[in-house]
Amino acid sequence: MTGVDRRSPARTHGGVVPTRHADGADQLSAGYTLLLIEDDPGDALLVREYLTDSDRAARLDVAPTLTQALRSELVPDVVLLDLHLPDGHGLGALQQVLDRWPQTAVLVLTGLDDAATATTAVAAGAQDYLVKGQIDDTVLGRTIRYAIHRKRAQNAEQGLRDSRLLANENVRLQRGLLPKPILADPAVRLVSRYVPGRQRALLGGDFYDVVQTADGAVHAVIGDVCGSGPDEAAMGVALRVGWRTLTLAGVPKTERMRLLEDVLVAERPHDGMFATVLGARLDPQRGQVVVTSAGHPPPLIVTRDGAQPVDVRGGLSLGMFPGRGRWHETTIAVPPGAGLLLYTDGAFEGFAADGTRLGEDRFIELATRLATIGDPVAYIDALLAAVQQNDGRHNDDTALLYITHAGP
Repeated sequence: MTGVDRRSPARTHGGVVPTRHADGADQLSAGYTLLLIEDDPGDALLVREYLTDSDRAARLDVAPTLTQALRSELVPDVVLLDLHLPDGHGLGALQQVLDRWPQTAVLVLTGLDDAATATTAVAAGAQDYLVKGQIDDTVLGRTIRYAIHRKRAQNAEQGLRDSRLLANENVRLQRGLLPKPILADPAVRLVSRYVPGRQRALLGGDFYDVVQTADGAVHAVIGDVCGSGPDEAAMGVALRVGWRTLTLAGVPKTERMRLLEDVLVAERPHDGMFATVLGARLDPQRGQVVVTSAGHPPPLIVTRDGAQPVDVRGGLSLGMFPGRGRWHETTIAVPPGAGLLLYTDGAFEGFAADGTRLGEDRFIELATRLATIGDPVAYIDALLAAVQQNDGRHNDDTALLYITHAGP
């Protein structure tokens, strides 16, 4: 850093006596760590004196070469970089420092005849520059302080932008992962509601889907992956897509459960993850539904007279004991005009008005009491509102799937 002015009249006994301000406005805040990359020991000593007079609590580390500095494990608040080092020059040296410490404020040290390089360095990412021969404790302290504050503001702004971009990407991704039912029969009416337990999330560990095959049968699935984090959401999507593929391929329902368990075991991040799944095949012409359950709550048959749970022969949850599960089909008659309500346990894991757990029995009572509501959309909305009346204490995912048929 040859060129720093050592002839200032304020200098005494080999040091520079700085101008003091009563309010301490030009003093650095305590606790800053600075790294000076400077090969001239005399210049490094002078910077240390200036810094000491500006802020006695600041820490200064000196690296005589760029190579030594880049190898340091120090994470400084600011780097003072001489642009003329034995092993690094100009903007090339600056870029290496910026790459090494992207969150750190960088100040470059230039000569009187190097203003163009200094301006280019700021445009390339340096916070500011200091001109050799025009430095004292006040200038050094103020420049360092402002550089650190500006860099921190830039980091915070960049972090906010990154968070917003990530949030927007997640929203778009999650919206794209929600099911798009495949229904060819206009008489089939589907009403679904999905409320994830995680705040600001669109997708949780619960999943559902509906497809209609060429024979007119309507196939529905609903499931719940244990937990409510991003891993569970990803697994729910994998199971839903796997179920749709197997259904459209004509794989029998019990065989679908076995293959879905294979998918879960292969994809799950830990052995403790499991899922409950319920599949249903509705045949509107025959007025019946065939249900297969892997540890999932049974569906409800909803008529104007109330909501009745289906007596389903259940099997093990997927992934609970891999390879040991046995799943069976249960055939149930569906009265004309009745609806089929599938749901996850979040529908009854909430709290009632008295502060106690709602539970399955009271959930069925709610579904029965509201069954007089003829419109399927109004019915499901009213049921969800009743379930969530105390949802401030409830953070489980909730999915409701209601299927009706308007035909004879």
